[in-house]
Amino acid sequence: MTKGRNTTYEERVEIVSYCIEHGNDYTAAIEKYGISYQQIYSWVRKYNEKGTEGLVDKRGKRKAESEMTEVEKLRAENRMLEARNRRLETENAVLKKLEKIERRWC
Repeated sequence: MTKGRNTTYEERVEIVSYCIEHGNDYTAAIEKYGISYQQIYSWVRKYNEKGTEGLVDKRGKRKAESEMTEVEKLRAENRMLEARNRRLETENAVLKKLEKIERRWC
């Protein structure tokens, strides 16, 4: 098994095209491009399902609000409110601690 490497969108399209043109010969693609079998297989499967759009790396990207379902919007809002609540609780605890320290010095 070869060690994984980072690839660009264009490289993924080229690798998948090569593999498909050669009758899904994964071994030849592995030797030529130095990519693992699992990765090539995954890209070919995604390409067959969604076309070149399936080869776009979407990790770490948020969905646009227009693409979200109502449930996803509510979950996102809930996460934001929970984060705000944690920040305010921390701020409150710091202020209480500061007040306690100030009382000791007076």
